[in-house]
Amino acid sequence: MEMKRLLLLGGGFLQTYVIRKARELGYYVLVLDVDPNAVGYQYANEYAVINIVDEESCLEYARRNHIDGVLTAATDFGVASMSRIATELGLPGINYESAKLIKNKAAVRKCLSEARVDDTSCSYEISSLEQIPGVLKELKFPVMTKPVDGSGSRGVSRVDKAESFTRACKYAINGSVSRRAFVVPFIEGQEYGVESFVYDGVTHVLGIMRKEMTRPPYYAELGHAMPSGLSEAMENKVKKLVCKALSALNVNHGSVNMDLIIGKNNDVHIVDVGARMGGNLIGSHIIRYGTGIEYMENMIRVAVGDPADFSPKWPQVPVASKLLALTPGTVVGLPDFSRIADETGVEIEHHLKIGDVINEYHTNLDGCGYVVATGKDADEAMRKAETAKTRIDNEIIRG
Repeated sequence: MEMKRLLLLGGGFLQTYVIRKARELGYYVLVLDVDPNAVGYQYANEYAVINIVDEESCLEYARRNHIDGVLTAATDFGVASMSRIATELGLPGINYESAKLIKNKAAVRKCLSEARVDDTSCSYEISSLEQIPGVLKELKFPVMTKPVDGSGSRGVSRVDKAESFTRACKYAINGSVSRRAFVVPFIEGQEYGVESFVYDGVTHVLGIMRKEMTRPPYYAELGHAMPSGLSEAMENKVKKLVCKALSALNVNHGSVNMDLIIGKNNDVHIVDVGARMGGNLIGSHIIRYGTGIEYMENMIRVAVGDPADFSPKWPQVPVASKLLALTPGTVVGLPDFSRIADETGVEIEHHLKIGDVINEYHTNLDGCGYVVATGKDADEAMRKAETAKTRIDNEIIRG
């Protein structure tokens, strides 16, 4: 029987896990990426250098190659093209209007506020610097400024005073594909990630993860942990809120990655929604260990119209991850990653090589890989991951 053909939009480091899993499952994988040297190409059956935000070129490639399914994962940039292809070719996928809506964080916030999904109040969209004086009159600091269509915490910052607002807006606009920013109140609280999948009319809330974030003024992920540490009642509240949000956004199909903050009074604020599998090893490792569910396998099968099973396949275990947010410098010598992994009892997934320049960590894109650990509880798993990360940082030789 001829292999089904899966088109994956994006061939970066985090997409390699999806490519390899799809190949393992027996699918023929075609990969598109704007980078002519994308690491994912080496795992694909076929690839082409095409920008995944270029809907027309991606659609033309999909038609020409007679695909059976289309996916994007761990990036927001391919969501609209993925949905357009699925819609035009009659393949499984999120409806196009919802995909376009979710790409615009300001529009998402407006939709959620109108539906009274969560506890966040007002927000403002800024498409030109001339709007800033008018918006400033309405603001009570601190606030968060973000690109309306960014990814990986790029362009996100906290603003504590009016004098810093214009600079923060420029930073957000520069991080936006459409050159637009939006502003929301700063929420004091603990951030969590929620991974969901909509399949056959049912929303499966797969997991709630406690998140570790960088300090102000930048807000980027440093790690995840499951279980979340929330009470059962609070987890149920979050799950209901997530389902209500997906209904308001009219999400009919596929992966949804959501970030939210829970305040000191148990108020809940959705801060980001992505219509794709989460990055930072959420799909490939964290959900798999933390729930026993084969998330990536199901995501791939559903994309090509094959049946899925979201029941756990093995017992869940506490799990934590740490991004390799490392000391800046040029790499002239690498540690023995296998030895560190064996001695600390963790998994290390990295993309470091001799000659790489490690940047100061401001966004997820500055990370150099991940450490994943399991333990008797989430705190132990986090300690193991932190120990391994520190070993890696200390043993890198920098020029």
